[in-house]
Amino acid sequence: MSDLLVSIRRARAEDALALSRVFEASWRDAYQGIIPGVPLERMLARRSPKWWRSTIGRGRPLAVLDVGEGVVGYVSYGRCRDRSLPADGEVDELYLAPEYQGLGFGRRLFRAARNDLQDRELTRVVVWALRDNERACAFYRRLGGRQIAEVEERIGGAQLGKVAFLFR
Repeated sequence: MSDLLVSIRRARAEDALALSRVFEASWRDAYQGIIPGVPLERMLARRSPKWWRSTIGRGRPLAVLDVGEGVVGYVSYGRCRDRSLPADGEVDELYLAPEYQGLGFGRRLFRAARNDLQDRELTRVVVWALRDNERACAFYRRLGGRQIAEVEERIGGAQLGKVAFLFR
C-alpha cells in the first residue's frame, strides 16, 4: 500500500511548465465547444511556461495542488477587482487537470484560497464562471455560492455570458 502525499503550497518558478500543462488540459476540457476554436488556441498559446514564470510571485497569490507526482491544479486569488460587486476578495482562477477532477481536490483548493483570504480579512469572496460551463457553475453552487451578477463578454467573436457567485 502506498500513500499519496497531497499538498497545497505557493507556486514556485519551477512549477511554470506544470502550470502551463494544467492550464492547457483543463481549458481544453472545460471550454471546447464554448470558446470558439481559434480564440481558444490563442488563449492557450499565451499561457506558456514563460508567462507562468513571470506571473509567479508578481502580486496576486497563486497556490498549486501538488499530489506527489507534480502540480495537477492551481488557484489564483486576491482582492476583488470589481468595486461594483459586494465582495472584497476574489478567486480569479481555479483549475485542475481533468483526471483529478471530481475527487474533492477542487474543494480543497477553494477552501485553501478562502482561508487565506479570510486571514487577510477578505470574507466576502466572488468567483466568475462562464455561464455555459455548467460543470463549474454547479461546482460553485454546491460550495454555497449564490449568483449575484451576470454579464456578457465578447471572446473571439462570440458573445459569452459570465456569472458571478458570491461566498460569505
